[in-house]
Amino acid sequence: MFIETETTPNPATLKFLPGQQVMPSGTRDFASPEDGEASPLAQALFDTGEVSGVFFGASFVSVTAAPGANWSALKPQVVAVLLDHFVSQTPLFHAASAGGIMVPAEDDDAPVEGDDPAQADIIEQIKELLETRVRPAVASDGGDIRYRGFRDGVVYLQMQGACSGCPSSTATLKQGIEGLLKHYVPEVSEVRAA
Repeated sequence: MFIETETTPNPATLKFLPGQQVMPSGTRDFASPEDGEASPLAQALFDTGEVSGVFFGASFVSVTAAPGANWSALKPQVVAVLLDHFVSQTPLFHAASAGGIMVPAEDDDAPVEGDDPAQADIIEQIKELLETRVRPAVASDGGDIRYRGFRDGVVYLQMQGACSGCPSSTATLKQGIEGLLKHYVPEVSEVRAA
């Protein structure tokens, strides 16, 4: 088995591609070692002592190095953990808690707090643009983006994985995503991080 590695716009995060499916649906973001206890793989990565974040995408694992960690020393450890996991075919989540841990596909009909049902058409346009134009680009950088609401012309989004805490995430939100949404949905006046 060979695991490819890609850089991301976030210098603290690398994207690892095992050449097989990681998550069957949805994504999962582990922001702390406590979060990582739900997954043997995430837990093993945090146990290196030099990892501050783990993100599972459909076909990749993004790993964020803790402040002061050196990727030249950490990368071989991460690759070894990933190889052990995928070769042994260990479950991604602990069996007892997997049902509560896996992120279900977003329910597009579920209103987000603050969403106005009268603006359902606008919200649907925003979600479709995010799904078809934005998420694939963000996933290629080792992260994900989640819709969190639309109020008074402002779209609230949450960056995950490599994109969370990335130095260029503000530029991505403001210059990239905001420009795209404003172009196609005139009712959008601004995009903010949730």
